[in-house]
Amino acid sequence: MTAAREEVTTDVLRGRVRAMMPRLQADLADLVAIRSVSEAGYPEHTRPAILAARDRVVALFADAGCTDLRSLELPDTAPIVLGGIPAPPGAPTVLLYAHYDVVGVGDESEWLTPPFEPVVAHGAMYGRGAADTKCNILALVGALRAWDRRPPVGIRLVIEGQEEVGGGALLGYPEQHPEEFAADLMVIADMGNVRPGVPTLTVALRGIADVTVEVRTLGSAKHSGQYGGAAPDALLALVRALSTLHDAKGDVAVAGLRRDPWPDGADEEEFRALAEVAPGVPLIGSGDLGSRIWSGPAITVIGVDTPSVDDALNAVNPHARALLNLRVHPEQDAGEAQAALMEHLRRTLPYGIALDVTAGAAGDGFAARTTSAAYVAARAAWSAAWGAEAVTVGSGGSIPLVSSLSRAAPAADIILAGATDGFANIHGPNERVMLDEVEKATLAVADLFGRLAASGETT
Repeated sequence: MTAAREEVTTDVLRGRVRAMMPRLQADLADLVAIRSVSEAGYPEHTRPAILAARDRVVALFADAGCTDLRSLELPDTAPIVLGGIPAPPGAPTVLLYAHYDVVGVGDESEWLTPPFEPVVAHGAMYGRGAADTKCNILALVGALRAWDRRPPVGIRLVIEGQEEVGGGALLGYPEQHPEEFAADLMVIADMGNVRPGVPTLTVALRGIADVTVEVRTLGSAKHSGQYGGAAPDALLALVRALSTLHDAKGDVAVAGLRRDPWPDGADEEEFRALAEVAPGVPLIGSGDLGSRIWSGPAITVIGVDTPSVDDALNAVNPHARALLNLRVHPEQDAGEAQAALMEHLRRTLPYGIALDVTAGAAGDGFAARTTSAAYVAARAAWSAAWGAEAVTVGSGGSIPLVSSLSRAAPAADIILAGATDGFANIHGPNERVMLDEVEKATLAVADLFGRLAASGETT
């Protein structure tokens, strides 16, 4: 007599995930210890660590049951791991995305522990990339292991190695090769929760565009006593132009940039704490906070070329340049928004001086469908994993590849979630991920597989 097969319920998956956590933690530590810092163009000196991380990712997913694993090599781009698991008859296919590269450590003196020597303390693992986003790679691996390497859905795998510097040639690849990215649902495991213990699905990403504005007024710097007052100061002209980008309240004042109210409220006190706003300093802009940081435009001056205070001379500046970063409403074309900003600057003519305005990179945002069967299943899986009702948020950050994947598989639903949280200090010193959040994220993904297979619907 054959023993009855165990019904794979949420509680069964919960027990399996809990039992495997020591192994998942060890695997995460091994991956965090690899110094896989990416740089644009995939330069030679980055390759040993990048390839070590790539190989470790391949080994992890091979152990989790993925087949046909291969390394996609594109020009000047860190390798992308592709592979999958064939779908059982009639079952949907789920694309799993994450990235194995990390940002640099910054000022290492600000770290309490060496950034590439993972340390577990206070229920968290500390180390560069622990939260962004190696924890999410292990959550995906764990979800497949929880199904004994045979999930009830098909799997497509996309794990890249250059996300932190724009994705390189991968950015346009899915649209050129849509057959490699065909799926009913995509899980973009590069996000997380607003705070520990609050299951969170990100349903919108702002787009992004860069613009450079430059002013040249004189052949060379001129004595401020002899010429100041009449000689056109390039820096003063630039400052005047930049001041027109916002109104007196701090709201963006550029025509043609879309802004909508955000239906769910963002917590201002929590935002102040996360942003480390100095006591007594007000937030800028007006209206609900969500519309300012998730569904509206933002323009930030991220760099200025002009003499430093320490090196300053008593001279009228002949040249000044600024780099602007524009964040765009999730459903507005990023190129359209970029053009609106550039036109605004060209029309400014501070003191009658024409500005040289040039376009940089641009990437569209994303808005999820939140009424599909797949989204309903995801919300239920995340709620069950955390034992609390899942919330939805937007993100002011951008993942340009999401738009490319969406265009490659326009019928696919897209879920953005993960194991990190708003206090993980990603890209900063002492980055950490809470290990119980990794456990819950692993369970949520595994449970989602089961719910999708049981329903047989994704749309």
